Amino acid sequence: MPLTSEITFDDFMKVDIRVGVIVSAEPFPEARRPAIKLVIDLGPEIGQKKSSAQITRHYAPETLVGNRVLCVVNFPPRQIGPMRSEVLTLGVPDADGEVVLVAPDGIADVAAGGRLF
Repeated sequence: MPLTSEITFDDFMKVDIRVGVIVSAEPFPEARRPAIKLVIDLGPEIGQKKSSAQITRHYAPETLVGNRVLCVVNFPPRQIGPMRSEVLTLGVPDADGEVVLVAPDGIADVAAGGRLF
């Protein structure tokens, strides 16, 4: 993927990226591409939000509950099949282009709702 155009720090700060804890995960067979439905706790200020994530190559629903992830919380919701995805769960591609989730490294206990800066 080519480098995108340069942005300012103020542009970056417009993207609200928060730590969330996955509270439920289940297969999402209605999605066009294989996906998992997630419910993510983003702390008391934001609450629980739904997300559809195309992460089936590396993750099974039963292994995701309790994991921390990073989510963009200020994009408008998107309709994905019968589900309204409320946050974008962040990931990066592996060598085959399959999604690997982005998460805090686990050195410290990071609270749900903490903002990336």
